[in-house]
Amino acid sequence: MVGNLLILLTVFSDLWLHTPMYFFLSNLSFVDIAYSSATAPKMIADFFSEKKTISYWGCVTQMFTFHFFGCAEILVLTAMAFDRYAAICKPLHYTTIMNANVCSVLASLSWLGALGHSFVQTLLTFQLPFCNAQVIDHYFCDVHPVLKLACVDTTLVNTLVIVNSGLISLGCFLILLASYTVILFSLRKQSAESRRKALSTCGSHLTVVTFFFVPCIFIYLRPSTTFRLDKAVSVFYTTITPMLNPLIYTLRNEDVKNAMKRLWNRKISLEEKQKG
Repeated sequence: MVGNLLILLTVFSDLWLHTPMYFFLSNLSFVDIAYSSATAPKMIADFFSEKKTISYWGCVTQMFTFHFFGCAEILVLTAMAFDRYAAICKPLHYTTIMNANVCSVLASLSWLGALGHSFVQTLLTFQLPFCNAQVIDHYFCDVHPVLKLACVDTTLVNTLVIVNSGLISLGCFLILLASYTVILFSLRKQSAESRRKALSTCGSHLTVVTFFFVPCIFIYLRPSTTFRLDKAVSVFYTTITPMLNPLIYTLRNEDVKNAMKRLWNRKISLEEKQKG
């Protein structure tokens, strides 16, 4: 959370970072903060508690927020891939393609799409009657563990969940892979320095995409069955990946590192003036 907050502060305070790429990066950092907050606090509290309980409406709220911010992350990452495609493959038209209005529309569509996805996912799950033992075999309220508590046939709901979650993850992942394939081919025509900078930026993005999408596809693009591995995989994409994102983007991004240095120097200069 601290790393994502630092990225948000750096992007908002440094005029050099007021570009489409960092606009989407700040959106991603905000999503990561909210996404991990949907599950991590309850997981930590349960770790220190003997009785691990959650209310019905608490479970509904957790599932809604988790899928809302999770889908928002998927769509923001897809928007970031489009931005990198425009910057590298259409450099002369980049400022026209990725103007402020286009960036705002892409970000708004990401948030609205996530809202629609989460609403449908939560409604599909909690409109079912639950009459089995009210014990969720997971550390948070997710679709598959909750569906196991239903006392009716969930085949149709399972299919709709695969369409609503699994195919969204897979579809966006394939779009991302296609965009980066085009980008890699276009880099052959550019200078060595341009290739180095583009590969550094795209490498960071591809790392984040792989860490996030592969576990999501593993969890949601299958029938409603649970494996022992599910909990470990879920911890990875709900907690570890949002924690790694700031490190991936700052360690491989000279612009962000330089902006953080400028922010730190301004802080030191301000403190010295106050002392003087």
